[in-house]
Amino acid sequence: MAEAAKWYVVHTYSGYENTVKTTIEKTVENRSLQDLIYQVAIPMETVTEITDNGPKTYDRKVFPGYVLVKMVMTDDAWYIIKNVRGVTGFVSSGSNKPTPLTDDEVYQLGMEKREIVVGYKVGDTVAIVDGPLSGFNGVVEELDVEKNKVRVTVSMFGREMPVELELDQAELVSE
Repeated sequence: MAEAAKWYVVHTYSGYENTVKTTIEKTVENRSLQDLIYQVAIPMETVTEITDNGPKTYDRKVFPGYVLVKMVMTDDAWYIIKNVRGVTGFVSSGSNKPTPLTDDEVYQLGMEKREIVVGYKVGDTVAIVDGPLSGFNGVVEELDVEKNKVRVTVSMFGREMPVELELDQAELVSE
């Protein structure tokens, strides 16, 4: 049943995000609905503000007025979420039926992580297979799997040039 669970966006009154999240979590626990509603989240970002007193760091909501819920959409689950105090409804694409987020949207929001398997490591020679430098070979200088980036040094016109690519834009050269 977990495979059918998708992320949905719930619209709330501004300032009620934390209350809605807590209420949904308590309802799930009290009614044993863990098989329908898996996770509730409020996307946050860390902001550093430079003030006269020095830098000040705090968390702020990325989308004020919205809460994300990973759930199996059934009539019961819809009813429970819809009737939480502070919820105005689900985000939908024109119909009454809530629209789930796409996998790409979920990953961009950082709600779930993709498992990336890289077939090369620092020091390996790779072929660039996508982008303007497609067809060039280079040496991997740095790998950052978390940010989906690889830095490759490419030799062009007798000069070494560092190039930053996404992980899937380079492939190990088979010798």
